[in-house]
Amino acid sequence: MQLISPALAAHLADAVLALHAGIALFAVAVLGALLIGGPLGWRWVRHAWLRRLHLALLAVVALQAWLGRLCPLTVWEQALRTHAGQSPHAGSFVEYWLSRLLFFEAPWWTFIAAYSLAVGLTVLAWWRWPPLRRS
Repeated sequence: MQLISPALAAHLADAVLALHAGIALFAVAVLGALLIGGPLGWRWVRHAWLRRLHLALLAVVALQAWLGRLCPLTVWEQALRTHAGQSPHAGSFVEYWLSRLLFFEAPWWTFIAAYSLAVGLTVLAWWRWPPLRRS
């Protein structure tokens, strides 16, 4: 007995991919905002909750890369695509374009280096422009 139909699995796979793209965009955008907004004195980039969330997200991504593990969202999306009768990273319009933004061919070490650099820059920004303390 199937819990979900192949059609629903395909839609859920697209939703997981969109969520994944949103999280990746958040990680990159916040790092960029920190590196630009820190020196410019933007107070919103120094909110403690934002900084903690961002650092935790990047640390998890970098740890997964160091351990040679795929992101759980990637695994979930691929399982849904398989259930839908699709091959991973080949499917709907949404899946095609979001996959082209998120997934590309490069040696594994380049991802480890990029994620590690992102964590390093985030830690440096934490030190240089620390989160604001509540008053």
